Order: sequence, then C-alpha cells, then structure tokens
Amino acid sequence: MTELTEQLQPAKWYRQGRGPRYKQLYRHIGGLISTGELAADDQLPPERDMANIADVSRVTVRKAIAELVSDGLIDQRQGAGSFVRGQGARFEQSLSSLVSFTENLQARGIASTSRLLLHGLFRPNPAEAMTLGLAPHHQVARIHRLRIGDGAPMALEYSSLPEDVLPRPDKVGVSLYEVLRKRQTAPNRAIQRVTAVNATAPIAELLELAEGAAILQIERTGYLASGRPVEFTSGLYRSDIYDFVSELRLD
Repeated sequence: MTELTEQLQPAKWYRQGRGPRYKQLYRHIGGLISTGELAADDQLPPERDMANIADVSRVTVRKAIAELVSDGLIDQRQGAGSFVRGQGARFEQSLSSLVSFTENLQARGIASTSRLLLHGLFRPNPAEAMTLGLAPHHQVARIHRLRIGDGAPMALEYSSLPEDVLPRPDKVGVSLYEVLRKRQTAPNRAIQRVTAVNATAPIAELLELAEGAAILQIERTGYLASGRPVEFTSGLYRSDIYDFVSELRLD
C-alpha cells in the first residue's frame, strides 16, 4: 500500500492541460494495472484516503473508479471496497441452444454449485399465471438459486413451473433440467428476452457487486413439443464475467 500511496501523489499522474483530473487519474491507475504494478486482488485505498493522497475531491476519485469498473479493471465489492480484477476467462452461453447453467459450465470443466434461496409450492402470481397458463387455484413450483462457478457467484435464477411438471421442487439439487429430463417434462424450445439492468442493493450483495452495477437480465419461457409452457425463469447474470452469444444465419 505504501508504493501505491507514492504512485497516487499528484506529481506522479497529473499534468496541466492534459485533460480532466479524473481522466488522468483513471489512465494512471489503468496503467499501473496493465504493467502489473497493481496485481489481481490488490485493494485500492478507500475513496476518502485516495482523494487526500491524490489531492482531489472524492467526486473525482469516484468518477475515475467508475471508468475503471466500466473497463473491467476494477471490482467494487459490497462492503469491502475496490479491488483489481483478475483477468480470468469470461464464460459464454449460447442464446441459440437450450442448455442449462450447470451443463454449460460442465462442458468447460468448471465446477458449478448452487445456493438455494427459496423453494416450495405457492399460489401463482399474475405473471406466472399468464405465462404458464395457470388458473388461480393451481399451484406453482418456485426455485430461487444463486448460481456459482469455480467458487464465484455468477448468476441468480428465479424459476417457476406448474406443480404437475415439478411436484417436488425440494428434490432439485444443482441442475433443474436434469430433474425435468428424468420426469420427461424438460422444455425442448424456449423464447428468451435479454435486458440490461442495474443491480439493486440485495442483488448486488448476493452477486458480490457494487450497488447499481450493470448486469444482464434474461427472461426465458420454456415449452414442451406440444406447445405447452412449462418453465418461466428470470435470471440475473454478472455482465463482467458472463457473455451471451448467438449465431445468425441468412435464411
């Protein structure tokens, strides 16, 4: 931390007439990361300390850090601070294939686990009833899980299914689709909608992100061959380590 304190002294990074201070500070810290002087998981000083060392306002520090986060160089961890991000491989999942989170990671030799947040049978809410074609007296199986790859939280998935499709949601371990295939109730096609959203405080805490961080929301409705909707899943994925890709062909 002593070396970083020296590197943040104004004489090390600020030059008159070379742009706004936050831009110069952003470029300086980015350079320290690219040269390895700041290594993966190194922690930056708190905003107030950085502002005092660099002789700038906290707003200037905040704007510089925000650009570093946007560039994927810095992680802001809820309640812990700002850390240099490791340059590990990003994870990809095709938008054209109906493959589960577990299967996608297994294909890459990555251990996947889940932290169960909620499961059980409930009365359907309006969105579930409309999407899954359920009457008010029906029940819906809900499974809410934090999805983890190689020990890192990667996604939150909130899944709803008709009771007859999944009568025992408590039997789902890591893979929902594995259970559905055994029951021959797994969807064979799906419609997905991708949206960019900002993480609320509870979501950010679970995904180990800063509140307001950009994440990807994927809403998927899965269908049987008969056309019956049997799965409604809303997933929230860390955009810093997860990519969704699709293949386009000329008809």
